[in-house]
Amino acid sequence: MNQESRKCQNCQQEFWIEPEDFTFYEKMEVPPPTWCPECRMVRRSIFVTDRTLFKRKDDYTGKEIFSIFPADAPFPVYSHEIWWGDEWDAMSYGTDYTPKQSFWLQFRALLNSVPRYNLVNLNSTRCEYSNASFSKDCYYTIGFEAENCLYGYYCRRVKECADYVFLVDCERCYESTYLKKCNNVSFSHYSEECRDSAFLSDCKNCSNCFGCVGLRNKQFHVFNEPRSEKDYREFLSGHDIGRFSSIEGVKREFQDFSLTFPKKYARIVRSRNSTGDNLRSCNNCLTCFDIDPLTFSSDDCKYIISATATHDCHDLIDTGENSELCYDSTNCWGSRIAFSSLVIQSTNVQYSYNCHNSESLFGCVGLRKKQYCILNKQYTKEEYEQLMHQIIAHMKKTPYLDERGREYRYGEFFPLDFSAMNYNDSLAQRWFPFTKEEVEAQGYRWRDPDTRDYKITIKTEDLPDYIKDVPDSITNEIIQCAHTNFTKSDFVRLESTCNEQCTTAFKIIPEELQFYRRMNLPLPRLCPNCRHYQRLKQRNPLKLWYRKCQCAGQKSENGVYQNTISHQHGTNHCPNEFETSYAPDRPEIVYCEQCYNAEVV
Repeated sequence: MNQESRKCQNCQQEFWIEPEDFTFYEKMEVPPPTWCPECRMVRRSIFVTDRTLFKRKDDYTGKEIFSIFPADAPFPVYSHEIWWGDEWDAMSYGTDYTPKQSFWLQFRALLNSVPRYNLVNLNSTRCEYSNASFSKDCYYTIGFEAENCLYGYYCRRVKECADYVFLVDCERCYESTYLKKCNNVSFSHYSEECRDSAFLSDCKNCSNCFGCVGLRNKQFHVFNEPRSEKDYREFLSGHDIGRFSSIEGVKREFQDFSLTFPKKYARIVRSRNSTGDNLRSCNNCLTCFDIDPLTFSSDDCKYIISATATHDCHDLIDTGENSELCYDSTNCWGSRIAFSSLVIQSTNVQYSYNCHNSESLFGCVGLRKKQYCILNKQYTKEEYEQLMHQIIAHMKKTPYLDERGREYRYGEFFPLDFSAMNYNDSLAQRWFPFTKEEVEAQGYRWRDPDTRDYKITIKTEDLPDYIKDVPDSITNEIIQCAHTNFTKSDFVRLESTCNEQCTTAFKIIPEELQFYRRMNLPLPRLCPNCRHYQRLKQRNPLKLWYRKCQCAGQKSENGVYQNTISHQHGTNHCPNEFETSYAPDRPEIVYCEQCYNAEVV
């Protein structure tokens, strides 16, 4: 098969289907996609939410709960304890398939009738406001095996950390992204096996370092310059990170300092023939992001975001370990899962939602430990296979049309209007942030912020600069977010100045205050949502550009960085080209792997 050009029916842009893609689609017995890879990614992400919480009633008990689904969602919502219990049976919602009616409409009716759980909160203790599993004493945290964590996003085996994105095996870390095996590290990103440090970027096995970039196996360094232990301690005493004013100045200095060093075109480790970013132990994984093996490598994947040891899969978001032959799905774990969301430890599942430990399902919702079911109704194996092929043939022949005229036949993920999420409440806004006007122009839904009746009791500018001057009573205050404007006469909310889901005000909970005091950190000036979006900006976009290495021989193209060693291309410009998530207009100096290794490793 040859490479073929197609026109995306969503964005109308041209995209290419490669021969190996056709091979995968044949293996999965599905037609080629009609949406381009990025539009497919956005479409899937609109069905995923994790940080936005709503106060609503439990439709089973009537008690007030917090949920990822708003009160006006078209389906019932149960507390996760009830949902996982034996008080109800998803099979009782089963319906017969009607050949004269669109399968899509029948599935949507089922999707909006079967209860959903309020939070993805499995085997956790005292994590009432978290989508955290196997965790304890966490607040507003997303991840696995977390303990005593606050405002965390994607983690595994993390303890006493706050305000972070993507941490693994870390303890006592703050305001950081992409750390692994770090202890007592703050304001840092993309570093491993570091401790007792702050403001690190791309460092490994470093301790007692401050404001450093690209160091390996160092200690007592300040902005990459070695210091004696005495001088280092004296420097820290003059740059007390417990003061907000001190932190803000260092942040700006560190950001400028970081731009004077070359960046590797992609964070790809122990991988072969792979493109994307943040990949480890991958083989033949193309346009993939955030894949960590845990135990085994990932192989032969494409368009994957966030996975562990995944094999022969395409177009996935959040995939469980050792999944294989999965396609166009979110939060899946198993084999031969397609066009589904939240299907865990299951096999041969299509067009299903929130099903667990099951086999051979088509168009099912909320099932556990079931097999040979269609629209939540039980069939024999022979009946199931016959009816499934009949439905697929009908879906291919008769498409579902949404309000913008986009066709959904067999082989497409759920239609956008099937999602209970608004664009800005979903994962899409985290990864592809747009304004309300841009979102609505593309045909997606936007939720305007709820009217809030609180009054600010303390302005950002009136917060104590030093953490040691913060009284216990701060936990009783309603604090202005620095991204919010107010009138001079009172503290009535006017408007947010950002596009970051700003809550306009926030509170410091007692556990949070204890953390700041223990870590000697100043109070934040932004609400948790704005802080989260600021961290997300530190990661590169989920997109690749073709670029050329910026090593010009003896220095970088812009003349900012002077090479410390002769490279294999001598004084000539490096000829290497690559795909990178650093856009061409970014200010970073981007080197190929060979030039980067010569300078850093």
